[in-house]
Amino acid sequence: MGIKMETTIKNDEICIGYNIKRIRKAKGMKQLQLVEKLQLRDVHMSREILGQIERGVHHITATQLRAVKEILDTTYEELLKKANE
Repeated sequence: MGIKMETTIKNDEICIGYNIKRIRKAKGMKQLQLVEKLQLRDVHMSREILGQIERGVHHITATQLRAVKEILDTTYEELLKKANE
């Protein structure tokens, strides 16, 4: 009966989307592969939404970020790096 609210994380100087793309490509993973792995974890995201997140035009939820971190086997520190670091 409770309402589930999801926290979204806005891209700003941290550039989460750019970091996801950078790490994903470094691991040789395509967008569709990442999306499929997210969906297997019951984390809803389409390839189109992932592309928008990587371009910084769509917010990522906390649940999605945690799953991406685990799938890409990376750290929050890497995902939350500022653009000039």
